[in-house]
Amino acid sequence: MRYLGIDFGEKRIGLSVGDELGVATPLPALTHVLPPARLEQLGAVIRAQRAAELVLGHPLNMDGTAGVKAREVEAFAAKLQAAFGLPVHLIDERLTTYEAEASIPRRHRRAVRASGLVDSRAACLILQDFLEQRYPSAHADSP
Repeated sequence: MRYLGIDFGEKRIGLSVGDELGVATPLPALTHVLPPARLEQLGAVIRAQRAAELVLGHPLNMDGTAGVKAREVEAFAAKLQAAFGLPVHLIDERLTTYEAEASIPRRHRRAVRASGLVDSRAACLILQDFLEQRYPSAHADSP
């Protein structure tokens, strides 16, 4: 089974792919995607990757509550489910963008951020977290 990881943003949508082997791999982000084209472009990626389930980062507040951004993502999750009829899993994404950005040298961060690389790395972290929860035996030998 293949999973598509999604880090939703207004300007960029980070993407990753993974399967029951338990390894998430970043995909090119959707950059400069206007709202009407988001579902169409995501549909193309879903079909190309043969994704059976979607894993969407849920931007909870640090105290675990759902704020404005989390509610926007919840609404987007409902649109994805309605449009594609696939299960959509919301995964806590607190600090994933920070962690993804920290792996890039400071002097390159602005250019890299515009490319969507940080967003896709964040999507990869979100999906990896989901895969480790879903397939713990695949990660039993991990340190």
